[in-house]
Amino acid sequence: MNAGTFTLANFELQCGKILPQAELVYQTYGVLNADRSNAILYPTSYGAQHTDIEWLIRPDGILDPTQWFIIIPNMFGNGLSTSPSNNPACELTPSFWFTHVDNVRAQAQLLTQVFGIEVLALIYGWSMGAQQAYHWGALYPDRVLRIVAICGTAKTTEHNRIFLESLRSALKTDRTWTGQQFEGMPVQGFRTFARIYASWAASPAFYREQLYLQLGYESLDDYLWRGWEQSYRKRDPHNLIAMLDTWLHCDISDNPTYQGDIDRALASIQAQTLVMPSHTDLYFTPEDCAAEAAQIAKAKYLPIPSIWGHRAGNPYQNPADAAFICAQVQDLLSSQID
Repeated sequence: MNAGTFTLANFELQCGKILPQAELVYQTYGVLNADRSNAILYPTSYGAQHTDIEWLIRPDGILDPTQWFIIIPNMFGNGLSTSPSNNPACELTPSFWFTHVDNVRAQAQLLTQVFGIEVLALIYGWSMGAQQAYHWGALYPDRVLRIVAICGTAKTTEHNRIFLESLRSALKTDRTWTGQQFEGMPVQGFRTFARIYASWAASPAFYREQLYLQLGYESLDDYLWRGWEQSYRKRDPHNLIAMLDTWLHCDISDNPTYQGDIDRALASIQAQTLVMPSHTDLYFTPEDCAAEAAQIAKAKYLPIPSIWGHRAGNPYQNPADAAFICAQVQDLLSSQID
């Protein structure tokens, strides 16, 4: 494994803000081959840093570092790459936000300037990682051969927006929020935030069958505390809001290339695309994912048969779903590109 920081001078964000110095922190796994044809990009998801999602990179895992050169770029706002917590220019004001256009533009420069990679064999993404994968496919259609989009959509739906707004409200209604920043830890905000998140992340069937007991939690309250609230307390709340704003702004057609034409943006994706929602995902529903897949010429729609809800797409605790995803990814990686 190798870590690095890629610096972008005078980096203009889609919101219009210019960052004198933006930093993209990344981690690599495996060895880039001589013709640079074995590169896989694996973007981070909401609240995650590369150490949180690298579990699936192993010789017998979903992404094999003995065959592929895998790059995890940390998303802007996640606390490692440029974020409110480490860059005073990233103020939480109505006129500032990061978008996935910002993320993929920075990633594209990283690939060419640091590694000399022009074409990616695969972009693999879960949740907000899938959103970035779709942006790559639309903005750089000639640079992406394959996409695996797990539990994510190319555009944030109105239903999903309600969930995100409730999370943001949970944090910003805490008494520590001044209107511009948090003064201290938003204890009550985190408590509400975690419970909203937990209620959406897993399906009703997951809770009905009390699968959290099989994971070593003593009770539902223990699961909500240790499995959710404690995890998010490790993150700076300013960063959590910044990433919510990125998620809220997700729309692969919201850029000068497509000018709001989502149908044209989806149709522009040339990659062999595997669209894999979870049957029970409440964020990115199978219906929403299927509708987008139908507009991508080389898409295969294959839901994960799981009661784990959104978390079926990141199954570090769930071997059955991991095996299902692994088999489909291996089939895609072994496929010939037209």
